[in-house]
Amino acid sequence: MPASADTTSDAFPDASAPPRRFRRWLKRGAAIALLAWIAMGVYQVHKSLPPGVSQAGPLRTAGNVALLTDITWTDARQVRHSEQHVFDETLRLIGQARRVVVADQFLFNDFGSEASGAHYRKLSQELADALIARKRAVPSLQAVLITDPINTVYGGLPSPRLHALRAAGVEVVVTDLRRLRTPNPAWSGLWHLCCSWLGNDDRDGWLPNPLGPGQVDLRSWLALFNLNANHRKTLVVDEGADWTALVASANPHDASSLHGNVALRFSGAAALDLLASERAVVALSGGAWPRGLPTAIPRESIVDTTFAPRVQVLTESKIRDGLLAAVDGARSGDRLDIAVFYFSHRRLVDAVAAAHKRGVGVRVLLDPNEDAFGRKKNGVPNRQVAAELHQAGVPVRWCDTHGEQCHAKLLLRTGGDGKIELIAGSANYTRRNLDDYNLESSARVVARADAPVAMQAAAYFEQSWSNGDGRGISTDYPKYADDSAWRKVWYRFSEASGLSSF
Repeated sequence: MPASADTTSDAFPDASAPPRRFRRWLKRGAAIALLAWIAMGVYQVHKSLPPGVSQAGPLRTAGNVALLTDITWTDARQVRHSEQHVFDETLRLIGQARRVVVADQFLFNDFGSEASGAHYRKLSQELADALIARKRAVPSLQAVLITDPINTVYGGLPSPRLHALRAAGVEVVVTDLRRLRTPNPAWSGLWHLCCSWLGNDDRDGWLPNPLGPGQVDLRSWLALFNLNANHRKTLVVDEGADWTALVASANPHDASSLHGNVALRFSGAAALDLLASERAVVALSGGAWPRGLPTAIPRESIVDTTFAPRVQVLTESKIRDGLLAAVDGARSGDRLDIAVFYFSHRRLVDAVAAAHKRGVGVRVLLDPNEDAFGRKKNGVPNRQVAAELHQAGVPVRWCDTHGEQCHAKLLLRTGGDGKIELIAGSANYTRRNLDDYNLESSARVVARADAPVAMQAAAYFEQSWSNGDGRGISTDYPKYADDSAWRKVWYRFSEASGLSSF
């Protein structure tokens, strides 16, 4: 055979080799990308919290302690009425401040107010006007507004209110949510790799705004799915020679102005603990703490032996710890009253059921998760948790809503020893709110059962539970009972995975 015949394979190489090599590199690239996605998702769940986040302040003797409430109810003719006190007090406190106003507000816009024919109070404009007016009246006033980027749809829309505040000399800090942990690693792991560094702009939107009118960029939608927030609703001001604080569940959001809400007001050193927690949010967002604002946290106060009301500031997961301690510490003969917008946190659900089993008088008042700014909801997660509690024998009632939401977050433990423990603020009882994903603020009050704040809390819950004074506020469990196995599975999956809006 001619020698040239041996060269056939060299002259005609295997044509399939390059495609095989390309497919091999493609598989390796996909595997590396997948591992990077998973690694980033795990990191974003477990990364270190910024300094000053997730704190429990000392329990301090406080003055001027009161529970403020917003209540919407119907009369015998089914006419809706609304009594609001939270933002009336907010505006009063801002209007008298002479040195400092620091507010941290989650929803600060009028999105959703066009969704129905209801008449809404223009809370966002009222708050902006109050801050601007006070800054003009007292030019030396140090005024700071901290807020969540949801109010600009994550940079995709301009906010006329925020612009007006800046123009008036109010320091506006938009929270940098990228510094927080993520409750939704399946999406956020990818978003931090591909998109977070792209930023956003508010000029060339081409997609519908998911929250209201106007158009936004695709980057706004991508940021929205991270599902974390600065969910706080706080205010700290000087009041005479003292400091006064509000810790609330209420937002300065027009479409939320008919919601039921609560707020705790208190004066003294605990207000400075709250101020210190807000300084941490400014720092994590890259802002500078304005000169002239207090920076030192005062020493713990001596416990008052007369048992005057004492207040402890709780943020993030320390709220969960306080709630669990209150529930686990309740004994037979105690009463435990809970009113909350979202209730889904598994440890807390189990703790409440266990408290009932050991003889604690438990009552749970829940929003039916029926309405959200003109849109109907499917009842998840409250109806599924309510079914579980009802089966365990826990008395459950629903807020009888008519478009508004029962937006309070309140736990009241009344002891057989004549003392109470009250926890109220911004945090819903969910994984996202209580496990160091959102920024949250609540306050814990310890007092005698005959203290004014204790009687206010007891009267608020009793009227809501029993429809006192002829006010239609709540309704029986069967009205919104839901034993759907599918929705129960969806609740448990979405709570565990973070793929939820609650």
